[in-house]
Amino acid sequence: MCDVMDQLEDVVTKSDLAEMMNSFVDSEDNGWLMFNTKYCTADLAYSEIYGQAKNTIFVIDNYIGLRTLVLLKNAPIGVAITLFSDNVGGRLHSIEYNDFCGEYPEISITLKRTGGIYHDRFIVLDYGTEDERIFLCGASSKDAGKRITSISLAEDSKIYHSMVDDLLMSPVLVLN
Repeated sequence: MCDVMDQLEDVVTKSDLAEMMNSFVDSEDNGWLMFNTKYCTADLAYSEIYGQAKNTIFVIDNYIGLRTLVLLKNAPIGVAITLFSDNVGGRLHSIEYNDFCGEYPEISITLKRTGGIYHDRFIVLDYGTEDERIFLCGASSKDAGKRITSISLAEDSKIYHSMVDDLLMSPVLVLN
C-alpha cells in the first residue's frame, strides 16, 4: 500500500498542469497554444502547419470566423483549400468571405458543409498523397490563442480517411 501512495505523490493533477501552463504566458498575452509539444503563438503554429501543404488543405471546423480565413492566407500559392463547416452561430458572413477573396485572389477557398456531426477540429494536409498529415486541433482557429489549447499531429492518418471521404461528398456551404 505504501508503494501506491508513494507513486501517487508523483502524479500531476489537472490543476497543477493548468497552473504550469498558465505560468508560460503573461496574462496580458492570449495568443499562445501547444504545438508539437512546444508552446508557441497561435499565428506561428497555424502559419507553420499551412505552410507545409503542397497540394491541398482541408480544415474541418464548425465554428469558423474571419480569423479562420486570415490564418489561411499563410498557405502556399496554388494550394487548394477546402473549409468544411456548418458555420455554427453564423460568425462568418458572405461579405467577409467575399472581401477576403477579393484581397487575396491567389487563395482559392471552397466551402462545404459538415452535416452537423463534428465537434473536434482537424487540419488535413495533402490528403491521399505520401505527404499527407492530419492535425487534431483542440479549439477552433477563429479562437486561436484565446485559451490554452493544443494542436497535435495524428500518428495514423489513415484512420481518418472514411471521415474525410464522407466530407468530400458534402454539399456546398452557403454563407449568409
